Amino acid sequence: SVRSQAPDGTFLLRYLDWCNKIAPICRICATKQGYCAYGWLDCRDPPLPRRTMSDPRRVEHQQTDRGYVPLYTTSVVEQPWASYTAQDHQTWAALYRRQREILPGRACREFLQNLGRFGIGEHQIPKFDELNRVLRQATGWTLVGVEGLLPEFEFFDHLAKRRFPVTWWIRRPEQIDYIAEPDLFHDLYGHVPLLLEPMFADYMQAYGAGGVRASGLGPEALMNLTRLYWYTVEFGLIRTDEGLRIYGSGIVSSKGESIHCLESAAPNRIGFDLDRVMRTRYRIDSYQKTYFVIDGFRQLIDATAPDFAPVYARLKDQPAIAAGEILASDRVYQRGNGAGWASDGDV
Repeated sequence: SVRSQAPDGTFLLRYLDWCNKIAPICRICATKQGYCAYGWLDCRDPPLPRRTMSDPRRVEHQQTDRGYVPLYTTSVVEQPWASYTAQDHQTWAALYRRQREILPGRACREFLQNLGRFGIGEHQIPKFDELNRVLRQATGWTLVGVEGLLPEFEFFDHLAKRRFPVTWWIRRPEQIDYIAEPDLFHDLYGHVPLLLEPMFADYMQAYGAGGVRASGLGPEALMNLTRLYWYTVEFGLIRTDEGLRIYGSGIVSSKGESIHCLESAAPNRIGFDLDRVMRTRYRIDSYQKTYFVIDGFRQLIDATAPDFAPVYARLKDQPAIAAGEILASDRVYQRGNGAGWASDGDV
């Protein structure tokens, strides 16, 4: 494979579907400009057609001597539903049953109700076409099949157009407790139910549109947006009349974190603040040290309504905040005791 090294020492890899080989491209900015945010690598791609073959690729992170390296793909594919094996359906069923047992009383009401509205069950992997009939009518969103992780610009562009990318393949049995990248269960079970919720659906589109605008502004703006997505869409908590509940997809699709985020004494639970979230580093290799709590989905809409350009300018010279740090200005629901926290590794 071909590897290129960015100024910060990051190795950059990505599949280019148009030439069917691995070539260097900036995974930090992943823009369609004639240059990347670092000013040293040409990020331009030709337009890519939809792949319609019945056997789309399974694009996964690759293990190297420097750890896992993410591979990116831009193809949109048809869900090869007939090609799922009995083991694939069994893996879906095992994951579904496990979450069904622990999420009542932990996940937010909207998530649980929308699973029922879709008719998502344990017996087989859902068909994207059937879910799309419900989703288009409710909020105008459409699920599109993808082969793996998308570059940032392509991901933002899909969201801005109310298309949600869902990885077509599901994790292997030995990955049932942990997988380092999004798979079908995470994308579909974790993300899709809340797309039936109008305010959350509008937030996702607004986030995507903001990402498209930010793609030419450099890595700092994109990191601010990445942190916002991480601490809301992936690992967000919401305050309800019944107490704190989960809405983040990375939590509702994980047995361990579904329990840890609400019941462990280790993590901080802090009221949502846009600037605070955009400055806060996070964890990709363990449970989160901090969870941010919204008062309702309206708060997300209100936060993303203004142009983010002044926010990026305001944050540009401010230091990042460690994942487990609490500030004097924070609205604290729980000050975590930090049990089990690693001393380094924040992203």
